Amino acid sequence: MSSEEVNLKRRRFLIAATTVVGGVGAAFAAVPFISSMQPSQRARAMGAPVEADISKLEPGQMIRVKWRGKPVWIVERTPEMLEDLPGLTGELRDPESLESEQPDYARNEYRSIKPEILVCIGICTHLGCSPTYRPDVAPADLGADWKGGFFCPCHGSTFDMAGRVYKSVPAPLNLPVPPHRYLSDSQILVGEDEGVA
Repeated sequence: MSSEEVNLKRRRFLIAATTVVGGVGAAFAAVPFISSMQPSQRARAMGAPVEADISKLEPGQMIRVKWRGKPVWIVERTPEMLEDLPGLTGELRDPESLESEQPDYARNEYRSIKPEILVCIGICTHLGCSPTYRPDVAPADLGADWKGGFFCPCHGSTFDMAGRVYKSVPAPLNLPVPPHRYLSDSQILVGEDEGVA
């Protein structure tokens, strides 16, 4: 064997060994960078589902929970509130919720799984203000036609008791309905809807 052949074999071996060692080194160096792109424990917890106890919720009452940093409203609607919903269809921008953000199981006139319980995100779809809950019927400041719902004090947007936006107001869409499911008659899990029929 000549010295040129030995040097050529040695060169190939050194190139292959250097390539393997360099590749392993690059992989080890990349791990911290890739790990830093993963969300923190705090961020993961912010997106985690939230349980809400509705056992003490009374007709007409609203409770708030926080999910992903947003207020989520849970309202127990009265029979009167439910009766008024179909009569508002002509006054609403998207009465059938065709353009709105909600799971398929909430794409109905009540925008809910159970008609008496509304679950929606309490942020106006105009500029992100938080509307106020106004269940009172025909108050002086909202007029004789007001059947109860949500009023955004920032720019005057109004929503009915299903979170559907009225016509001729700044808000373009209905209030979003987050994914949710019932764990029992008294517990709702907001942020997860697996197993919902």
